[in-house]
Amino acid sequence: MSAVNRGLRQATKSLHTRLPQRISQRSALPLLNSTFKTAAPLAPAALHARRSNFSTMASLQSAATANPSPSQHQGYDPEILDIADYVHNKPVDSELAFDTARWVFLDTLGCGLEGLQFKECTKLLGPIVPGTVVPNGAKVPGTPYQLDPVNGAFNIGAMIRWLDYNDCWLAAEWGHPSDNLGAILAVADWITRTNKAGGNIAGGKIFNIRDILEAMIKAHEVQGCLALLNSFNKVGLDHVVLVKIASTAVVSKMLGLNEKQTADAITQAWVDGQSLRTYRHTPNTMSRKSWAAGDACQRAVNLALKVLKGETGIPTVLSAPVWGFYDVLFKGKKFEFQRPYGSYVMENVLFKVSYPAEFHSQTAVEGSEKIHAQLKAMGKSAADIKEITCRTHEACVRIIDKQFKPMDNFADRDHCLQYMCSVMLVFGRLTANDYVDGSEAATSPLVESLRKKIKCVEDPQFTADYHDPALRTISNGLTVELNDGTVLPEVVIEAPLGHRLRREEAKPVIFAKYKRHLEPHYSAEKVQQLLELGQNPKKLEAMEVDEYVDLYVSESSKFVN
Repeated sequence: MSAVNRGLRQATKSLHTRLPQRISQRSALPLLNSTFKTAAPLAPAALHARRSNFSTMASLQSAATANPSPSQHQGYDPEILDIADYVHNKPVDSELAFDTARWVFLDTLGCGLEGLQFKECTKLLGPIVPGTVVPNGAKVPGTPYQLDPVNGAFNIGAMIRWLDYNDCWLAAEWGHPSDNLGAILAVADWITRTNKAGGNIAGGKIFNIRDILEAMIKAHEVQGCLALLNSFNKVGLDHVVLVKIASTAVVSKMLGLNEKQTADAITQAWVDGQSLRTYRHTPNTMSRKSWAAGDACQRAVNLALKVLKGETGIPTVLSAPVWGFYDVLFKGKKFEFQRPYGSYVMENVLFKVSYPAEFHSQTAVEGSEKIHAQLKAMGKSAADIKEITCRTHEACVRIIDKQFKPMDNFADRDHCLQYMCSVMLVFGRLTANDYVDGSEAATSPLVESLRKKIKCVEDPQFTADYHDPALRTISNGLTVELNDGTVLPEVVIEAPLGHRLRREEAKPVIFAKYKRHLEPHYSAEKVQQLLELGQNPKKLEAMEVDEYVDLYVSESSKFVN
């Protein structure tokens, strides 16, 4: 026997000697339970699988001792069933939610149209094979494209998210629930056009805008409630996983799937490969962060369509020892839930009103605008600033505090608090064009030097208020010291203009934003028609979705090749 073989045998013998003791010790560890509906406790052997190092040997040992046979399965993870039950059986009876959804709907479409002004966005849009037109397909607003529902969901989702200007939800996980409109609108438009042409998808359903708003409310709720207490970013996953889950759930019902099939589709979304946050952080920040939500939308539609064709689900996709989502991607933790599904998220969602800026910076940019005016009144400018301290919340520090990191591209700049505040302080403005390579702001030596003078410091109270369900504020406080030693009074803003606490104040500005985004694409008459329709809830909600989308079609758009 060679020395190598003797060494391997000795190591194997030692490993087998130690394994039973290790299993016994780890079997005694307590389980973490979620605060809302949870699955039954795991058996000791399954617990060992959860606690073991993720090695080949540990996986094989767990599979041999812990995994139940198919006959032992007790059904779907309750987290999956809760979502399917909500989507199919929970009526939305909140007029506040429907009113807010209407504002979100208009704002989101406007943001998508604004995204079309950027070639980096439009180069990704259109049919996969140039020139393809799908009969009765989903139409993409602001373009001449008519696509299959999967690619249509990507197109609409990508243009909506491109400028980071649509709504926002901030909790343990962040995100933009209106991203789901990419999947919802594409599927509703395709089904409606197909059924009007003699098809019979979802029992011949013809969707109107009221149906779209209800689907949005439910998608917002699924994404937002999952985000309240569960941080996907802390395990390196991007928040678009929640877009995929929410879109899959609501699109499944729209397609006519029953409750069990919807649960199947949701499990497929959880087992699907999840995006890493790598593309949102230095040194890899890049444009994928702008189309990641579109990718999530197209995956959701694709998976739901597969279930429609008869594909089944993975009942314990979350809780399966070793191979489930919790053990593989969530460090063995179960999801926690603060509240049951209803309409809370839509009622409390945040609008990005004033600035196309990552939401944790909104109040800091608003404060910078006030300071810019104050300096001007004093006969001074941003060039007179020695340093700035930004008192802020933990999420802001973790995501967009990039004081000394290089600004290599658009994606770096629109996710850097220091850059956004500096542009406002120097120019008295912040627009999407200020993030573009070669722009006045991006090439300004004063902006570059000033951003390195802005230091972020976490205030624990701001962080606590950020997570408080009664407040959910996104506070920032700026203290400026000038070169002559003058220290200006701190400017503190707790709730941005798009916050629930300032909703009525924001509505005229939201509508003006929508109008501003329409004008580059359509004639004055068409803009007025869309504005009047948007302000007439009953007429808008009764309108069939294909007829409404047709109003946004642009056969000869100057922004699309």
